[in-house]
Amino acid sequence: MKMYLISDNRDTYTGMRLAGVEGVVVHEREELKEALENVYKDSEIGIVLLTEKFGRDFPELVNEAKMGHRLPLLVEIPDRHGTGRKESFITDYVNEAIGLKL
Repeated sequence: MKMYLISDNRDTYTGMRLAGVEGVVVHEREELKEALENVYKDSEIGIVLLTEKFGRDFPELVNEAKMGHRLPLLVEIPDRHGTGRKESFITDYVNEAIGLKL
């Protein structure tokens, strides 16, 4: 199985290419939708890395891709600016999931 990157910037793309991961740089909603459709056509791709910006800018598209397909696995990664999540995002996620405050 291969990994594939869908990035919103050239820096992340270049770094992942140096690590041997193929990918594409897109900026618009339609470009992202087309890139995801191309990924679904390639049965060798098992993991798709998406920069976090797509989750913020196009959450409905990313959530649909995560929930609507068993494979490939979609993983959001921080880009060159670091994570866009607040420091307590894991604790908040656990609190919301189990209904207890930690």
